[in-house]
Amino acid sequence: MICILRAMALTTDRHKGAASVQGWAPFALGFRPFFLLGALAAVLLMVVWTLLWHGVLAAPAHYDPVAWHGHEMLFGYTVAVIAGFLLTAVRNWTGIQTWTGPRLAMLAALWLLGRLLPWIPGVPAVLVVAVDVAFLPLVLISLVHPLWKGQNRVNRVFLPLLAAMALANLLSHLQLLDVVSGLGDMRRVMLDLILLIIALVAGRVMPFFTQNVLPGFQSTQRPWVERLTMVLLVLLVIAQAIPASAGVPTGLLWLAFAGSQAVRMAGWFERRIFTIPVLWVLHVGYAWLVLGAVLSGIAELGLFAPASALHALTAGAVGVFTMGMMARVARGHSGRSIDVTRVMTAAFVVMNLAALIRVFGTAWGSATYARWVDLSALLWIVGFALFVWQYASILLRPRVDGKPG
Repeated sequence: MICILRAMALTTDRHKGAASVQGWAPFALGFRPFFLLGALAAVLLMVVWTLLWHGVLAAPAHYDPVAWHGHEMLFGYTVAVIAGFLLTAVRNWTGIQTWTGPRLAMLAALWLLGRLLPWIPGVPAVLVVAVDVAFLPLVLISLVHPLWKGQNRVNRVFLPLLAAMALANLLSHLQLLDVVSGLGDMRRVMLDLILLIIALVAGRVMPFFTQNVLPGFQSTQRPWVERLTMVLLVLLVIAQAIPASAGVPTGLLWLAFAGSQAVRMAGWFERRIFTIPVLWVLHVGYAWLVLGAVLSGIAELGLFAPASALHALTAGAVGVFTMGMMARVARGHSGRSIDVTRVMTAAFVVMNLAALIRVFGTAWGSATYARWVDLSALLWIVGFALFVWQYASILLRPRVDGKPG
């Protein structure tokens, strides 16, 4: 695998005229290993899911196919992206170095082992659980010092969020083992925690990114909307954890959240964003969050297919937004301009098509449901394969400006 990635890096370097960047720096900063591993996982996990979906492969002993798919897309792919982002952003926010080098390599190896162990015959379930559950607490531990020493106390909110995500992971495993019952699906709780992190990050970076590249643009941020966003998401996390809350109460929460986020997005919007692909993909990714919240609300009221509403939040909001964020962060933190290639612009379009087909093709095309699922999966695979092709070099090679990181 390493040889293949290095060959890809050399190829893309020659293609982009970046051959002057010498050496390797896969563990120089958190975004490097985790964005690359996350993107590779996005491809491979979807390939495996398609094979499971069609009965070509048997699910690992610890999971049924649907449980494996949901768990790995949330606790595998998405957690890798979150870890990479926080291990990079926290250094910027605090000026204090986060884990790099051997400690970062150890974290990456632990994450990878968590993906592989379920597929190794004879591995005890307790070891599968222990290795997978250990990752998020270690990420949390790695961030305690810089966040606690940093001057902005608001940033410390990520510590309880990571702890809650680690607990959701443990409880999801215990649910699979029939050790815990009486709670809502912890994968849905995890999804809402991920959306909470996306909302927090978007509120910070979307106005900043937009103002930085659009001369004269000034975003509008409404404190009451920011507070309402967090309150509604916390209530949704609680509601998902309590099975009895499903239905009208949760549906109304989702609709209220959708309205608040539409108001929030309006303050960030400027028509010129559509001239800059790495900017519009983030705005469209967040628009998927608004749409997913609307569809989740009406699904709770019995007016839309729940699985399709779910994928508006996962394939749409999480998939599109995280790809856009990885593309933007990787270029900025490798010393490059934020401009992306036409290939990456195509990847952004393909990812949105994958989400559209998964949400609306399957919701309204029940007679051809399997075909829509397959097409959506194929587009997802293509989108992330294009990302790996374009970003393997950027993530493995040192910064082009010679700075550390």
